Amino acid sequence: MRALRLLCVIALMAGAGLTARAAYLHAKAELAGILIRRAWQQSVETGASHAPWPWADTHPIGRLQIPRLDYDEIVLEGATPRTLAFGPARMFTSAEMGEPGNLVLAGHRTSWFRRLEAVRQGDTIQLEWYDAHRHELRRRNYTVATMRVVDPQELNMLAPTPDDALTLLTCYPFGSSPRSPLRYVVRAVPDRESQRASLD
Repeated sequence: MRALRLLCVIALMAGAGLTARAAYLHAKAELAGILIRRAWQQSVETGASHAPWPWADTHPIGRLQIPRLDYDEIVLEGATPRTLAFGPARMFTSAEMGEPGNLVLAGHRTSWFRRLEAVRQGDTIQLEWYDAHRHELRRRNYTVATMRVVDPQELNMLAPTPDDALTLLTCYPFGSSPRSPLRYVVRAVPDRESQRASLD
């Protein structure tokens, strides 16, 4: 009987510890999101990059929205494992915000890019960034052209392109499955009006 009580106490303590840890991680993620959005707003207002916290090795570079999915996230610079814990991020090897070529953004399938599971051909994707040359906030609308499930070694859709493109990359399948051996790729192309405006 005494052993059973001890076992119950240990189980309760372990459960309380796990609950506290989950609450801490959730609160940390919420705070990080607030700080990232604040840093993005400061970047827009001042025209200079702002780190979300003093020791951050990344900074916000844009805002990604998919209106039909009610999706709205701040994009960070540099798709490293540490940065991807806090939001979708630009791959260093891709085009930069507002520059010609293939802009590739990566995000986790369990969080930042989970909603890509519901994206459809023809959906509008909106991208905002601060143009340091013009000292203004710019926006470009894209239309989803294709969605593909590919092998991780298939890099064709991540390669530079002569035409402007937006490529969103995440692991596949979506959700919390322990294995994600494939990649899900969404390719979007600029709307004609949006592309013309960016050339003005």
